[in-house]
Formats: sequence, C-alpha cells, structure tokens
Amino acid sequence: MAAKKFRTGDVYITKNALAKIGLEEAHKALARHISGDWGELCEADRAANEAALKDGSRLLSIYWTASDVKFYIITEYDRSYTTVLLPEDY
Repeated sequence: MAAKKFRTGDVYITKNALAKIGLEEAHKALARHISGDWGELCEADRAANEAALKDGSRLLSIYWTASDVKFYIITEYDRSYTTVLLPEDY
C-alpha cells in the first residue's frame, strides 16, 4: 500500500453510493485517494489537490467502478471527515 499523504478523519459513504458501488470498491478507491491518486481529475483539479495538501483545502477524487458507475471521494478542508458519494448525492 502506498503511503498516506493526509488524514481522512471519519469516513462516510452515502446510502446511494453504498448500494451502487459497495464497500469493497469504496475501500479500494479510498486507499487510492489517501495515497494521492486522484483518479479521473483534470490537470487543474489535480494541481488544486496538490496545493490543498499544503494549504489545507478540500480534496476531491473521481473514480469509476468496473461497471461504469462514477463516484467521488471528498475530504473536507479540516480533514475531519471524508465522504464517498455519487454525483447525484452531491
């Protein structure tokens, strides 16, 4: 497992995301998120995440499941919690 780049705080998953992507897929993506693998972000958002590691801003990752379900992982600016959610949950 890659090194953690930040703390996640408490981790939550919306009911909708849990039903559509499941815990195993969410867990794998969370491991990527905390190691700095931001998934399918554009270059500007990747750069924003890298800056957020230094300035304490919110962190966002976008992933897709094997069955083509898009989902987000968002860690709040104060690192108190991280949420796995679908775009429609946002």
